[in-house]
Amino acid sequence: MKDKKYVLAVPNFSDGRRKEVIEEIVDEVRNVENVTLVSYEPEYDFNRTVVTLIGEPEPLKRALINMAGKSYELINMEEQKGTHPRIGAQDTIPLFPFKNITLDECRELAEEIGSEIFEKYEVPIYFSGVNARNEKRKALSFIRKGQYEGLKLVAHTDERKPDIGPNALHPTAGATIVSADTEGLTAYNVFLNTEDIEIAKKIAKGVRGPSGGFSTIRAVGIKFPEREGVVVSMNMFDCQKTPLYRAFNFVKQEAARYGVAVTGSEIVGPVKLDYLLNSLEYFLGLENLKKEQILETHLMK
Repeated sequence: MKDKKYVLAVPNFSDGRRKEVIEEIVDEVRNVENVTLVSYEPEYDFNRTVVTLIGEPEPLKRALINMAGKSYELINMEEQKGTHPRIGAQDTIPLFPFKNITLDECRELAEEIGSEIFEKYEVPIYFSGVNARNEKRKALSFIRKGQYEGLKLVAHTDERKPDIGPNALHPTAGATIVSADTEGLTAYNVFLNTEDIEIAKKIAKGVRGPSGGFSTIRAVGIKFPEREGVVVSMNMFDCQKTPLYRAFNFVKQEAARYGVAVTGSEIVGPVKLDYLLNSLEYFLGLENLKKEQILETHLMK
């Protein structure tokens, strides 16, 4: 009997505020046979929800396409506002090899998803990651430049036109970015005991790759209305090359320049065990720690 193949998907849609809308969209992937809904994380200030799924390729594909359709039905990008960059109601559908499947197979699956979404819903598709049609489009930041409002003004140009569909955005759904890549991002927030958002923004500028920081990190300084202090919010694209502890220590060190303390940090959504273990090794000075020493890992087998 062949080993089953599993894909990790971490899509996000552009609503993190309307509970009934969020639940209706997530219902499209909830309880789908051979697909596991690991988590969904509504983010009020960003006004988006990040969903984490693991599933066999074909049922996962169907679930993601149906979820996108429900996002297009319930989210109007002409009305949507939020602090996180976005270009569409179903903003991204990233795929990653999880078990017994290759990156190339995930790339082919992403191509199928993009084509079928356009065929079914007529929403334009941009491909990123290993599916990118050119080097620039490997970066989400390039595709999202100008966000929905700016992109719809330049989507007719050769540099910014969609990879599938007309040279324009859908009038209410915008466009969707579909991709495959080796590693999924880890969303990581570090909290500061100041209400000065400019300090968080300065630290974020120092930590993110394009402005001279870590090449594997993108970061913003924001305020979460529901809690005290401000936040350096990071998308970490490779926690092996740039561990969580390194990002945490960098933010802590930079905050000290302004007389500001770090009050804590938060991982949003799932995270790989290895990413936590390398931080544990660092902070405790552990030597020769083996994953097998953690009893629960034996249950995973």
